Amino acid sequence: MQTAHKHAGGGHDHKAAPTVEEITDFEVLEIAVRELAIEHGLFTAQDHRRFTEWAESVGPAAGSRLVAKAWTDPGFKARLLDDGVNACKEIGIDWAEPTGFGTPSDYMNFRVLEDTPRLHHVIVCTLCSCYPRPVLGMSPEWYRSTNYRRRLVRWPREVLAEFGLILPPEVEIRVEDSNQKCRFMVLPVRPSGTDNWTEEELAAIVTRDCMIGVALPRRGRTADVHPVRKARRPVHSSPQHGKAAE
Repeated sequence: MQTAHKHAGGGHDHKAAPTVEEITDFEVLEIAVRELAIEHGLFTAQDHRRFTEWAESVGPAAGSRLVAKAWTDPGFKARLLDDGVNACKEIGIDWAEPTGFGTPSDYMNFRVLEDTPRLHHVIVCTLCSCYPRPVLGMSPEWYRSTNYRRRLVRWPREVLAEFGLILPPEVEIRVEDSNQKCRFMVLPVRPSGTDNWTEEELAAIVTRDCMIGVALPRRGRTADVHPVRKARRPVHSSPQHGKAAE
């Protein structure tokens, strides 16, 4: 509750700062649906807490292992491209029960997109923030931003350039739009000079951004660092979505 107060010297009146930040309409909707689901016995509050803790603890390490194994094992690569869900079981990821304690996944169509020297994939969810969490963890904030979601499908080269990725004009860029029941991950081209590397060494250079498609793996790069570049043709969001420009 906000109340007005005066400074000791008889200064001006003003409202006290709110005790919590204002939440968005989407957050209000999530809370309402969650409480309704708990009330009707679809899951318990403890189930929700355990799932949230699991989701926040998962990183992109599983995806990095998938890419490294595909680079070193042609047979596994073929299985991964043919049936990503089953191939994930070979590294211990079960899309039917990703948490390991009974919470099922709500999507079972996972597709891996292979890059070539002439074709580059990049993934987005133009509707909201659909993302392959069992293998990449939680999506980064910029992935959910209006500027990324709306602009990538229209000006992919310009948006990739803002991430520092400038591709030659002869390389085709293919944008894949995730949806409610299908998730994508990029299998990037293996960088030169890594022929004798182990799977562990290769996995270290396969970062989250490489598997989204906004970066390329390279020797010595083991973390995602985004250069600050002004967005061209930025999208100005409504107040409830914030104003993000990556």
